[in-house]
Amino acid sequence: MKFQQRLIEELKASKYTQKEIANELGITESNLTNWKKGENVPSLETFYRLCILLEVSADYLLGIDNM
Repeated sequence: MKFQQRLIEELKASKYTQKEIANELGITESNLTNWKKGENVPSLETFYRLCILLEVSADYLLGIDNM
């Protein structure tokens, strides 16, 4: 499963809204939407913070691991 698919899944399962996640990461909602569409990817630092916020591993979010 690709990053975009995992991201969409985890955002749906998250207790946060897309707006709250964007605010926590210091990005716009359109940045988050672009990630979901596969039009862009987060910086390494932002990706790391996203994993912490969503409480998932980087390997999982990247589709390397299923846990």
